[in-house]
Amino acid sequence: MNRRIAKLFAALLAMLLLFALFGCKREELTEVPEPTTAAVTEKVKTKKAKKTDYNRLTGLDDLSRKGKGKRPIAVMINNIRASLPQYGIFDADLMFEFLVEGGITRMMAVYADQTKIPKVMSVRSCRYYFPIFAKGLDAVYICFGCNPTLGKQALKDTGIDYFDGSSKFDTDFFGRDPERLKHYSKEHTAFLKGDKVPALLKKYNIRAKYAKGKDDYIFDFRDPKPLKGDECKSVRLNFSKSYYSSFTYDSKKKAYLKTHTGTPHMDAAVNKQLQYTNVFILETNVAPFPGSELVKVDWKGGTGYYLSYGTVRKIKWHKKSYDAPIVITNNAGEALQINRGNSYFGVVNYNSTVF
Repeated sequence: MNRRIAKLFAALLAMLLLFALFGCKREELTEVPEPTTAAVTEKVKTKKAKKTDYNRLTGLDDLSRKGKGKRPIAVMINNIRASLPQYGIFDADLMFEFLVEGGITRMMAVYADQTKIPKVMSVRSCRYYFPIFAKGLDAVYICFGCNPTLGKQALKDTGIDYFDGSSKFDTDFFGRDPERLKHYSKEHTAFLKGDKVPALLKKYNIRAKYAKGKDDYIFDFRDPKPLKGDECKSVRLNFSKSYYSSFTYDSKKKAYLKTHTGTPHMDAAVNKQLQYTNVFILETNVAPFPGSELVKVDWKGGTGYYLSYGTVRKIKWHKKSYDAPIVITNNAGEALQINRGNSYFGVVNYNSTVF
């Protein structure tokens, strides 16, 4: 009997010891501290924010790593029909088109990422209003020749950083197309070696980065959607009796396709028709200078139209100074939000737009 009691007592004592040991381990586990909200918050605060690759000319996040913080490049483009086709202009972020002497037009292609510029042909000479608009973008202006009077004066007055390939025909950065030399006039054969632009800026000590305070968006961009306006599937800009640009909306591409005086306006290097998310028609006073074949353009402002996503609305626009960008407003003078994407700017005389 005593033996049984002793065995039961020993078993009970063993169970108590096991329970005590198990309970102690549970208590140790439950007392291990969980990460506090403060600790998690601290980790979030110390995490480095990802720098965006925003393109200040389009509102898109598409700049290369080496292109961040760098100035855009504005290149003068030959647009006389005898010089066509052109190369390297499809990927321009902005395109400007103006009337020049003889009833023809000339264009200025602006590239936001100076490290991704293709071969551009044919490059042509400066007219005074082009560097004025390029200056407002803090762009480096590249031309091939220059009007010796107003053009030269504009380069001086604006103080824009520029490079004239005809006065410094550096073969590291410019060339003449050998095939074109067989069939085209010489003035239609010059091209820019776009991939060499960063080296050009470095060699000639031209500032590559944005000036302080110039690295923000040009416009107040938004996610693309139709405008608060009327439906608009096509439009024609009459620069002169012989030169006009037309745009037709493609609902699949959600862009306006450009024609050059009745013919699809192509980039022969990629075999693509020029297309734009945004089309700005800037109407102002455009007329010949008295006693001169040169064209006078009132670059300080006027009225016009903004087309995007198959819709159009009337606008006003102004440019306060050489350094200032274009400001697009509604008729009440309130700045408009612009759809993200590339843009075309056609500067024409009043009453030169046909819908």
